[in-house]
Amino acid sequence: MISTGIIRTAVGIIGNVISFGLFLSPMPTFHTIVKKRAVEDFSPVPYLATLLNCMLWVVYGVPFVHPNSVLVLTINGIGFFIEALYIITFFIFAPRRLRLKILGILGAELLFVGVVLGGVLGGAHTHDKRTQIVGILCVIFGTAMYASPLSVMKLVIQTKSVKYMPFFLSLVSFLNGLCWTAYSLLRFDLYILIPNGLGALLAAVQLILYMTYYSTTPKDDSKNNVELPKVTPTSTSDSLTAVTVEN
Repeated sequence: MISTGIIRTAVGIIGNVISFGLFLSPMPTFHTIVKKRAVEDFSPVPYLATLLNCMLWVVYGVPFVHPNSVLVLTINGIGFFIEALYIITFFIFAPRRLRLKILGILGAELLFVGVVLGGVLGGAHTHDKRTQIVGILCVIFGTAMYASPLSVMKLVIQTKSVKYMPFFLSLVSFLNGLCWTAYSLLRFDLYILIPNGLGALLAAVQLILYMTYYSTTPKDDSKNNVELPKVTPTSTSDSLTAVTVEN
């Protein structure tokens, strides 16, 4: 008889693989940036927002906050590293004014996470209390990231075109949300369940919209670049991840 713990671990590993793929989804955008040696009209905000989300989930997953959350910790640690590389690349090719904006936002994020970490260590002396404080913050930021595609979904309905809502990313986002929702239910974790359950639901709506409006979408041979949400692994958790597409 396979135990619930083993099943949960297997689901978490699958979730790590799917989330890793979502973290890599902006690679075409950064290939364009490096090739042209300019950020053009791309925004750094999606990557800064995802970085903050990953940092909060890393704090959530460390043993002194929420024990036995290794799989949440690993994927968001990886996500943090990937997003940091995106931001460094963006910084290198950005104009001076945008670089200052990036530094300002990044500094505010690091200060915020530092305050959160210091607060839970100094003011919350039990795992339950620390989990509650950091978990609520993760739910807020994770939900904001997953809700960000609402503007794209509205555009799809208005234009009757799925040009700006790639099917593959919608499908993988749905599988990611579904996987982490199952993970949270196998050993109940409300803070992982809420953002990922919502993410799975919104991604399912995107897939329905895709099927509804695919036939009315004008055929276009041009290739689109993919960006993460303009907000912000799930988590992965978490992370991860809704997208905005730019020509």
